[in-house]
Amino acid sequence: MANATATDSNATQQPPAAPSANDKAPGNRRKRKLWLFILLALVVLGGLGVWAWYTLYGRWSESTDDAYVNGNVVEITPLTTGTVISIGADDGDLVHEGQPLVQFDPNDSQIDLQNAQANLAKAVRQVRGLYSNVDGMKAQVAARKAEVQRAQDNYGRRKNLASDGAISQEELSHAHDDLISAQSALSNTQQQLATSTALVDATQVSSHPDVRAAAAQLRQAYLAHARTTLIAPVTGYVAKRTVQLGQRIEPGTATMAVIPLDQLWIDANFKETQLRHMRIGQPVDITSDLYGDEVKYSGTIDSLGAGTGSAFALLPAQNATGNWIKIVQRVPVRVHINPAQLREHPLRIGLSTVVDVNLHDQSGPVLAQQPPQQASFTTNVYDKQLGEADAMIAQLIHDNSAAPGTTATR
Repeated sequence: MANATATDSNATQQPPAAPSANDKAPGNRRKRKLWLFILLALVVLGGLGVWAWYTLYGRWSESTDDAYVNGNVVEITPLTTGTVISIGADDGDLVHEGQPLVQFDPNDSQIDLQNAQANLAKAVRQVRGLYSNVDGMKAQVAARKAEVQRAQDNYGRRKNLASDGAISQEELSHAHDDLISAQSALSNTQQQLATSTALVDATQVSSHPDVRAAAAQLRQAYLAHARTTLIAPVTGYVAKRTVQLGQRIEPGTATMAVIPLDQLWIDANFKETQLRHMRIGQPVDITSDLYGDEVKYSGTIDSLGAGTGSAFALLPAQNATGNWIKIVQRVPVRVHINPAQLREHPLRIGLSTVVDVNLHDQSGPVLAQQPPQQASFTTNVYDKQLGEADAMIAQLIHDNSAAPGTTATR
């Protein structure tokens, strides 16, 4: 009886048996199916997302980070030889259009200018003498005509007297000789008048060839003197100054550069496979590494390059011989930057940018259809030098065209 009780007690204390593998299989299969369904749903949603992105945005946008800020680098080079005595600006300085940058020794050009001024004054006075010669020759012609008339009247009277025998034939011959001499003198004077008139005919003092030649020499001398001062053709910032005091500069030598930072653009190098739907005038979003994503610029496509970058390389690729590996070429695309945004957040030449082109509007041309109607970049600072030279010439002609206290009549 006791053994039976112990046996029952041991049976009661034994743990329950573990579930079999057949019992776990349905639960694992359900979990596996659930995870596979979730994975499939994620793949489908990802595919739908990619399709939606490509349909709504991807196929209407092309971007590149191979894009850099570019602009005009205006080299300051002399047109005359000179020794530097003054430098008016250094790297990073702001200079305005027409501001002096480099000054040469002006002594030699000043002497040439004074000689040209004296030469013009002399030419004006000589031309005035030509006009006076014409007036004098006209008076001589009038006098010669009076002498011819007197000699002709004298010969006529003596001819009548000689026919009556009142005077000798010798006296009549002398009267005839006087008439011939007076007529020859008149003809000679008329020829001299014609020669003098030809030198001043249909001209004024200011338009006479001798005066114009002397004025041209003065204008050249004035420009040579004015060019001893190198001025800034544009407003911008100085960069790459290499000139030094006392340096002897030859024409064409680079002294410094002026960069107008308000005339910048982006040169974006797109792959040739990205250009299919790109057109002039399409809007562009720009971000620069300088400011990051916090500052965005807007712009438009100005032009698409006429050739790839490698085509204009110093050593272009030669693919006709040897082993050949196809490389996707890049074409430069010029992008105009919004000027207001550029003033608010200035950029520098050479900075890296990221360019994103919106391809929705494809109505523009691929290449420019019309030539430029006006110059892209101009300056008139050198016109002022010619204006000053013309004012000096006019003043010299006026001062030497008439005697003191009189007014020029020609």
